[in-house]
This record gives sequence, C-alpha cells and structure tokens, in this order.
Amino acid sequence: MKKAAAEMIREYGPFPGVERVNGVSYDGKQVWFGAGPDIKAVDPSSGTITRSIDVAAHAGTAFDGRHLYQIAEDRIHKIDPETGKILASIPTPDGGGAGMTWAEGTLWVGQHRNRKIHQIDPETGKILRTIESNRFVTGVTWSDGELWHATWEAEQSELRRVDPKTGEVLETLEMPAGVTVSGLEADGGDRFYCGGGSSGKIRAVRRPKHGAAVSGGTGTPGGSPRK
Repeated sequence: MKKAAAEMIREYGPFPGVERVNGVSYDGKQVWFGAGPDIKAVDPSSGTITRSIDVAAHAGTAFDGRHLYQIAEDRIHKIDPETGKILASIPTPDGGGAGMTWAEGTLWVGQHRNRKIHQIDPETGKILRTIESNRFVTGVTWSDGELWHATWEAEQSELRRVDPKTGEVLETLEMPAGVTVSGLEADGGDRFYCGGGSSGKIRAVRRPKHGAAVSGGTGTPGGSPRK
C-alpha cells in the first residue's frame, strides 16, 4: 500500500453565513456543496459563492452531468440546478448516508458509522453492490477508473484509493493533523475537492497521477465524462 501526505493546493472559505460544509460535488465549472439548510456553488477560480439552492443539504452531494443529487436526512433528492426544483426523491440506504458521487449511471453512497460504500439505483434506491471499509466513510468519488473515499475518525482524515471489488486499501493520502474531510469529489483532472465540516472550508488536494485523467464525479469509472 502506498502512503503519502496529502498535498494541499488551495483553501476556500470560510464563507459568509456558512457554518458547515457537508457533501461536495463538481459540475465541470463550479464546486457545489451541502451547507445544511441549502446547497451552494463556488467558483473555484475566484473562491466566491455564485449560487444558492434552497434545499436541505445534510450530507453527500453529487452531479450526474445534468442534475444534482443531495442527501437530506433519510432522503436523496434529485434536483434541477437551473430551477432548484426537486424532481424526484429516493430513500438513503438503511443507516443513512454521508458522502455521495455519480458513476456508471448510478449513485455511490458512503455510510459514515456503518463503514460501507453502496452503489445504488438512482431511480429506486435499490442497493446494487456494497464495499466494506475499516474506517468511517465521509466522502466518495471516482476518478480515472479509481475509487477513492474519505475517512474521518478521531479528528484525523485520509483519502483512500481502494479496490472497487474487494475494498482493499491501495493508497492513502494523509490529511494534516486537525484537518478533517466531510465530503470528497474529483475534478476530472489533478485535484480533489474536500469538504471541511465545521471549519466551513473546502480544500483542494493534489490527486496522484496513475494515468490520464478521463473522468471525475460526473463520469464513469472506466470511461469518459457523462454529458
């Protein structure tokens, strides 16, 4: 297993009126994050908030190339980002959800205390596959065919690359002491966006290169980005 310290690229926030950063996603232009009472979008170039959608956002956030998905307590809402309207809603897996991403035409939901990642049908919420972890799962993303998840335990966080079939940990990036991760998304390039929980911050971390990047959270594990 490869181990390294996480390379911090940039820090965003804290943002005015934002007490928490929960789930994090990326639509190719903006970073979206769950802020508790609403979902907000940040311009990653300027670091300023550009949008706000009035939908409860308690945990993971995802983007499928067209729609946002947001965990709100025991539901996952499908949202039109242009209008802010909730188009559909499915239950979270038993035990709730923390991190969330989109890949292979499905949602991948991390469960914090259950230490699991579920691949679920976005139409019905049916669990298609489950990957076990040995630490709390607080964020999940696919990048260039690689499955990564964030951990947060005893005020220490890591980003972990795992085997999507066995759950075996292949690589870890250790966050600095006291820097915890509450949401995770790859940008399809050289960085991860990490939610900072009660710090109210988002941090960009360098993604290790294992090949040419072809997709982030809006794509498929082994293919090109979904349009």
